[in-house]
Parts: sequence; structure tokens; C-alpha cells
Amino acid sequence: MLYIMRHGKTDWNEKNKLQGRTDIALNEEGRRTAVAVQKECADIGFDVCYVSPLIRAKETAEIALKDLNVPIITDDRLCEMCFGIYEGVENAAEEPGSPIDIFFNSPEKYIAPENAESFEKLFERTGSFIKDVINRDLADNKKILIVGHGAMNCSIICQIKNIPLKNFWDIGIPNCRLIKLC
Repeated sequence: MLYIMRHGKTDWNEKNKLQGRTDIALNEEGRRTAVAVQKECADIGFDVCYVSPLIRAKETAEIALKDLNVPIITDDRLCEMCFGIYEGVENAAEEPGSPIDIFFNSPEKYIAPENAESFEKLFERTGSFIKDVINRDLADNKKILIVGHGAMNCSIICQIKNIPLKNFWDIGIPNCRLIKLC
């Protein structure tokens, strides 16, 4: 079984700032929602958790799996998508026609801005993670949890469920909600 979960909220989520690879910690609400998902994680009985190296994801995993003796393994391929010059910008998607507006509203037309990551590169790195790690663990009948980020999680969901890029955001990735993929 494979589950995926987005990190808890941060102050930048509250301010609608694009985080990307910027390493922002959870806020108090983010920590509370991670605590709230502990019982569900205990009921599932995960064998392993793979997590992004960014603090908001690691902290979410550590809180949600507290006292459950689940190994938490960091993998750089689970880092959030890099948004280059748009990281830290508030309400970046509200500028009509901007790369971030296109990213969220017409992802199939997105062209990565300066120093940002393309969908192709995102899918390449998360695809290698699925191939190298997830497929092996699923073959061993492990119950797996991935704790990551909005765009990174969507890339995994799209690949697992064969969802086209134009529907990248259709699944919705709320903070601290477990989503069963298979």
C-alpha cells in the first residue's frame, strides 16, 4: 500500500508565498494538524516513510509518526519543485499570464522561469524514486508513506495514476491529509 501526504502548514502558506525549495518550518497550525493525523497513521501501520529533506516535510513526518517505530528515510528526489526567482513571492499566481499563473492554471503550457525546475525534470527525479524505491517496496508488500510537497506529490500521483499533465492539480493536495494511491 502506498500513501502520500503533504507537509503541515507554514507561515508562508498562510501568506500565500511560493515556498519551493526555500526551507520553511511548520507553524503551530501545521504542527497541530500533524498531531491530528497520528492516530490514522497508527491505524494503517506503516512499514516505512520516505520524506523530503526540507524541514517542513521532515517535521511533519516526525510528528505524525511519533512513537510508531516507523523508519523515516530522507530522499533528495522528494524535495519540492524549484521555482527559481519566484520563491518567496506572495500571490505569484495572481498575475495573469505570469509563469506561476500558467503553472497553476495551465500546467501543460508551463515554461520554467529563471533558475526554476521544469515539469520534465520534476517527473524525471520523482519517476526515478518510484522506479528505484517504491516499486521495490510495493513488491515486498510494504505499507509506505511519502511525506512531501504540493507539486512534488502531484508528480508522483500523476505517474502512479497515469494522469496527464493538464490535470496535474485536479487531485488537490491539502496539508496533512493522507491520500491512498495503491
